[in-house]
Amino acid sequence: MFLSCPIVAAFMGMFIAQFVKVPIHFLASKELKWKLMFSTGGMPSSHTAMIVSLTTAIGLMTGLQSNAFAICLVVAVIVMHDAMGVRRHAGYHAVILNTLLADFNILIETLKDPNLKKRESREKLKELLGHQPTEVFFGAVTGIIVGGLTFYFYPF
Repeated sequence: MFLSCPIVAAFMGMFIAQFVKVPIHFLASKELKWKLMFSTGGMPSSHTAMIVSLTTAIGLMTGLQSNAFAICLVVAVIVMHDAMGVRRHAGYHAVILNTLLADFNILIETLKDPNLKKRESREKLKELLGHQPTEVFFGAVTGIIVGGLTFYFYPF
């Protein structure tokens, strides 16, 4: 069957993590941003919740000694490391590049030299890409809970 317990667990983990970003952001900032449901970054990590839900369901179904669980666990560690490392640093770089572009445009306006190129107009780079370790941790907690509940309630 295509919609096996691990697949359902994985997508439920991702959906729940994306959905709870909205109320968590609202509680922290008193600002309701529905766009967070479709964005990367934020609390909790939906990538982590998805892979940990899958890993939990696979572990419960096939056992912690199975090859399938071992593969899922290795991929989960890679996903979580990537979220806290490369993607987070790419977000930091985007902040700096956006600032440099804004400063460049201010400089051009200030100089008002007709030979200088017109304002540089590019779409702002996305700055919220990766996750803080706490966001990944709570993504993992979400994944374990969702994976366990899906396994428990999934009709085999």
